[in-house]
Amino acid sequence: MANQRKQIIINEIAFWKQNKLLPEHYCDFLMTLYTEGESHNKETAGDAKQSVKAQEKRKGRRILIVIPCLALFLFVLLFTTKAIWIVSIPALLLAIASIVGAFYYTKKKQLLAPILYISGALILFGLSVKLSLAYFPENNTALYSVLIGNCVFWLLSGIYMKLIYFTVSGTLGVLAIIIYMVINR
Repeated sequence: MANQRKQIIINEIAFWKQNKLLPEHYCDFLMTLYTEGESHNKETAGDAKQSVKAQEKRKGRRILIVIPCLALFLFVLLFTTKAIWIVSIPALLLAIASIVGAFYYTKKKQLLAPILYISGALILFGLSVKLSLAYFPENNTALYSVLIGNCVFWLLSGIYMKLIYFTVSGTLGVLAIIIYMVINR
């Protein structure tokens, strides 16, 4: 067996032993098996921090810390600066990255996917309305078209990804906007 593959397996066994995922005597047996009976010196002994699972956990924690901090920072800047476009563009990019990240993340974790989808859609919705009101303050047609565009995007996303909450919210949103436009004319 290649030395690198053997070291990965040894690191995983050390991680299992440290986190008590397997009984200690099983881990000792596996460690002896993969080290081919050599003593547990520093070179062959596994490092639990180098295991694949431990690295994935650290990466996930970093992402879960950085993204909300960045979103909060952009949210605060959005309402405190006079130059809206300076904050709106990075916030819009964050929303798009959140949506794209949600697509990739859902392949691994099914629990957080709806939260990422909804938060990305709401950030995109809020920013598009904010930009519409900033650039076209007296033009209701622009605002209505942005609102309908967002609702159609939700509807198409719901149909494509088979998500009932996007399909329903998109349909109800389009209907509500059209009814509001008809009543106010």
